[in-house]
Amino acid sequence: MYQQRGRVTRQAHVDLPEGTVEEEFGREGFFGRVSHLYRSRSPLGWTAIEGDCRPECLAVDTLPERAEHGPLGRVEFLQNSSVSLGYARIAAPMADCVRNADGDDVLFVHQGAGTLETDFGPITYRRGDYLVIPRGTVYRVRPVEVTDLFTVESRGPVGLPDRGLLGRHALFDPDVIEVPAPGPMAEEPGRTRWNLWIKRGGRLTRVEYPHHPITTVGWKGDLSVWRLNIDDIRPVSSERYHLPPTAHCTFTMPGAVICTFLPRPLETGDPGALKVPFFHANIDYDEVLFYHDGDFFSRAGIRPGLVTFHPQGIHHGPQPGAVAAARDKQRTSEKAVMVDTREPLELTTAGRAVCDPTYWKSWMEKGAL
Repeated sequence: MYQQRGRVTRQAHVDLPEGTVEEEFGREGFFGRVSHLYRSRSPLGWTAIEGDCRPECLAVDTLPERAEHGPLGRVEFLQNSSVSLGYARIAAPMADCVRNADGDDVLFVHQGAGTLETDFGPITYRRGDYLVIPRGTVYRVRPVEVTDLFTVESRGPVGLPDRGLLGRHALFDPDVIEVPAPGPMAEEPGRTRWNLWIKRGGRLTRVEYPHHPITTVGWKGDLSVWRLNIDDIRPVSSERYHLPPTAHCTFTMPGAVICTFLPRPLETGDPGALKVPFFHANIDYDEVLFYHDGDFFSRAGIRPGLVTFHPQGIHHGPQPGAVAAARDKQRTSEKAVMVDTREPLELTTAGRAVCDPTYWKSWMEKGAL
């Protein structure tokens, strides 16, 4: 039963009652049952937060380099039983090959260029690429430029979302997805010892070969490494209505989704339409945003290379002044990767070390303390 009480608007996110802010209180990540609450004050106008629900901002690009963190090279900063999020900086070709038997890997190239050597063949990469590597694939990163990777390890298979009424070519045509072809690996004359490191259950097994572990000369099937660049994604937009983050979903996996926020027109067709994300309570998902490039106008003090983490149970939305600052804007220029997880994430020791202890204060109203 759909009910309404008190002062409300006829259309969500448009023409809010004078002197109110709107909060979307919904289930299943904007897909389930929902109510909109119209408040006289922002639900984020707090003066203190103590406990695990406190929002965090992590400078993940300051985490130690890969040499200190084993063959896979990544430093994990958030994790649960479904996914692990990490960051890697790889300045030289990886000395050995790796195989992740714990899950699929999604590597987002924040900076750099090079070649990813895989069981299916080598494939070049550049800034803005998603590299999807199925569980059990042997691979090695061989950069030609220092490479920074935002990494998502999924215990279940990574796939594409159902586009529904938009059709299968919405957001990006499947034809822009590229897969590798078998080819020779980089030669290292005189080398007679290669290690393959297998990660299983979080532990490593070393397998030694007298030759490069990747020897594929051909493959066929529907399971492979694949590459998608964010420049090939064409985000949907609405001139008169602010679409929820789910409209920008790029990948799905058990217990999590990955969305890509890209430059797009703002809601300029109705002067009463919201242009910035509406307030909402993270009821069923933790929300993580990796900031890649551009002007993040709904957040103050954000730069590329930072990650924000908003746990389930805490309100989330634009910081003070963001609504007014967006009033005259025609477009957004931000590029960011969002990971929403069903199960609560936990900060690792490395993650806690790069958290900004003052981030939660960025929503406080002026003079609150």
